[in-house]
Amino acid sequence: MIRRTFIALTSAAAFSTASMAFADGHSKDIVDTAVGAGSFTTLVAAVQAAGLVATFKGEGPFTVFAPTDEAFAALPEGTVASLLLPENKDQLVAILTYHVVAGKVMSTDLSNDMAAPTVQGGDLKIMTEGGVTVNGANVVTADIEASNGVIHVVDAVLLPK
Repeated sequence: MIRRTFIALTSAAAFSTASMAFADGHSKDIVDTAVGAGSFTTLVAAVQAAGLVATFKGEGPFTVFAPTDEAFAALPEGTVASLLLPENKDQLVAILTYHVVAGKVMSTDLSNDMAAPTVQGGDLKIMTEGGVTVNGANVVTADIEASNGVIHVVDAVLLPK
């Protein structure tokens, strides 16, 4: 049942991704930009399960450090399916909001050994020497602008302490 629910959510997100063209400029919000990119189906499914779609489609601005599907796949087996269960919604919300900083923070705004306060309440540690990392995760693509903020793609899921 859990696996079917997860597959249904990710399939719906993948279908939406396939049917949408990637945005020119930044006319789409963060959610629609993530869907259009095609590499965030797990993240989009998690945002839907957490009930955060309306929030991330809101006015913002937000900065999202977005883990790729591969980043979610690297978590221990069963982690994503467990997080998508209704009884784990609070934990899922905490993890997702730990990836979000209030305001629009472009890569040029980042500095070495910077602490970035998250919407969740914790801080992300940004390092810029030898490539940009966030809590040790590599920023693989920066400055994907959306109508209500910016996305920086990271190669790992950031977990609050």
